Amino acid sequence: MLNIFTLANGRLVQEEIDSLEELARFQPIWVDLESPTLEEKRWIKQHYGLSIPEDAMDEDIEESARFYEEDNGELHIRSDFLIDDDEDPRSVRVAFILNQHNAELKSRGVLFSIHDEDVPVFRLLRMRARRAPGLLEDAKEVLLKLFDADAEYSADTLERIYDALEKVSTQVLSGEVDDARASEVLSAIALQEDLNSRIRRNVMDTRRAVSFMMRSKMLNAEQFEEARQILRDIESLDSHTAFLFDKINFLMDATVGFININQNKIIRIFSVASVALLPPTLVASAYGMNFKFMPELDWALGYPFALALMAISAVAPMLYFSKRGWLK
Repeated sequence: MLNIFTLANGRLVQEEIDSLEELARFQPIWVDLESPTLEEKRWIKQHYGLSIPEDAMDEDIEESARFYEEDNGELHIRSDFLIDDDEDPRSVRVAFILNQHNAELKSRGVLFSIHDEDVPVFRLLRMRARRAPGLLEDAKEVLLKLFDADAEYSADTLERIYDALEKVSTQVLSGEVDDARASEVLSAIALQEDLNSRIRRNVMDTRRAVSFMMRSKMLNAEQFEEARQILRDIESLDSHTAFLFDKINFLMDATVGFININQNKIIRIFSVASVALLPPTLVASAYGMNFKFMPELDWALGYPFALALMAISAVAPMLYFSKRGWLK
C-alpha cells in the first residue's frame, strides 16, 4: 500500500496512490509505504530517484546500521514502534529516509517511511494532524511528531500495565491463591513483564533516533527544543518501567511463595499420614512374626484384637496431630 500525505490549509491530507501518474500529481511531505510491492518501489525509484534498500527492515542493532547519512545527503533512520495487542504485543521495524539537502532529487523535503504492517502511532498522528491545523509544517516535523507520539503511546501502555498489575495484586494479596489461580496470575504477570520489556526497548530505541536527529543538525531551534522535550519524557518513562519491573518481581515472588506454601501443605499431610501409619505397621509386623509361643495365636479374638490395636494406634496419632494444628 502506498499512501502520500500533503498539507492543505495546515491540515494533513491522505491520498492512496494506485499508479505512477497519480503519484506525479502531488507534492507530498510524507510518503508512507506499508508492505510495498515491487511495482510501488519502482514508482518511487522512477519519480523520486530514491532506491529503497532491500534490507530496510533488517533487525540490525548497531547504531551505524540504523542511523546514518548517505553521500547523496539522505538520512536513514530505522526505529522500532510498539503495537500493544492483548494477544500478541510486538514491535514493528520502520525505516525512514529523508533527503534534506540534495536539490537535484524530487525527494528533497519528503519523508519516506517503509514498514510491514500498520502502526498505531502512525494512525494517531494522522488523526491529530487532520484535526489540528498547523501541527505539521514539513517532513522533519512529521518525523519528530511520530517519535513524540511514540513516547506518548508507550506512556499510555504503561498505564494499562499499571491497571493490569493492580488486578493481579488484588488476587495475590487476598491470601486465597490456589494452584489454578496461581497459574492464571503467573501467566498474567509474564504477559505484563514481556510488554514492559518491549516498552523499555522501544523508548531506548526512540531516544537513540531522536538523539541522532539532534546530532545531525537537521532541526531548527524550535524543533531542537521539542526533541529535547521528547528526551525528557522518555527519561521519565525509564523510571516507570524500572518501578514496574520491581512490582512484577514482587508479585512473581509472592505468587511462587503461595505455590510453595500449598505444596508444603500437601507434603505435610503426606508426612503426617506416613507417621500415623507407622504404629499399625509395627503392630502388623509383630503379629506377622512366626513365633511358636505367641498367646494371641490360640485366642479366638486374637485377630479382631490385632485389628483394633492397629486402628487405635493409627487414630491416636491423627487426633494428636489435629489437636496440635499440624493438619491445617
